[in-house]
Amino acid sequence: MRPFCLLLLAALSGPAVGRAQAPPPDCAPQPAQLCVDFDARRSVDPAAGALTYLWQMGDGTTLTGLTVSHCYAELKDYTVQLDVRVDSTGEVRRAERTFPVLLRSQDIVDFTASALQVHVGEAVVFDAPQAQLPSCGQMEVSWDFRDGLLAQGKHVTHAFRKPGTFAVRLILRAYGNPACRDSHCASRAVVVVP
Repeated sequence: MRPFCLLLLAALSGPAVGRAQAPPPDCAPQPAQLCVDFDARRSVDPAAGALTYLWQMGDGTTLTGLTVSHCYAELKDYTVQLDVRVDSTGEVRRAERTFPVLLRSQDIVDFTASALQVHVGEAVVFDAPQAQLPSCGQMEVSWDFRDGLLAQGKHVTHAFRKPGTFAVRLILRAYGNPACRDSHCASRAVVVVP
């Protein structure tokens, strides 16, 4: 048995651990949070001496240090493995700890627009491929273009019929789980010129 103790070893940042957060009242986008932080400063093994911390981040990346930060390229679930090397002997303690990083379980209320400034009659593509409320049983995706017209679906196209600034709103309505809110939203301004 090794005399190694890890205390308060890891802390994942923000919603990356899957904690659902209510959207702000102004409908600001909530994009996926793909970054995590780990902290091993409170780990101890007095008999071993100096240690090197090797973090296998689950996506092919290896980081070294007492504290590390990493941003993932894909919205997936990962397992982070911590290997510890005893510097005086070279012994590597494989999988001293493992940590799940559950990115797919977070709420994502966000969308893209093919353009944020267009001419009257020019088509704009609105897309919300990652929009999700995973803790809810069912979800409906709606759009309010703020010009009197609505649409449904994660991928829609719309052409504005008059000039102005329109705060296009993506609305996710959740059904099923009583803990789910009725709706979440994100908005972005689209400027339409003559």
